[in-house]
Amino acid sequence: MSEDAKSLIEQATTRFLEEVPALEQLKMVVGVDLRGRGDLQQYRLELPGVKVTHDAAPDARVRVEMQRAFFNVMAVEGKVPDWVEAFMYGQAKAAGPEQHLRLISKVVEAQQERDNLRRARRH
Repeated sequence: MSEDAKSLIEQATTRFLEEVPALEQLKMVVGVDLRGRGDLQQYRLELPGVKVTHDAAPDARVRVEMQRAFFNVMAVEGKVPDWVEAFMYGQAKAAGPEQHLRLISKVVEAQQERDNLRRARRH
């Protein structure tokens, strides 16, 4: 089960970075907490390079927390707008230094604006 979560975290992170390439060179350690039925699985995600280990990540700058069932769906089907909505409505939570969270948010918003501009030009 933990190897499955590890591969899902790698898959979700890789897809997210493909959709927001400006974050690919970001050097950061992220703690990922997946809550299940009375269980908490903790992972350490190291960027760049997407290295995931089953660890509490005491050196994490940013910590992301969500329900395991929700993450399973998002890892397979979620795109950047879905992740933005999940954080906006509290299905996923991020904690860490405000400047790091703000930087990630601004980069994601700028990418979404560029994507929307490209779609508008195609029509």
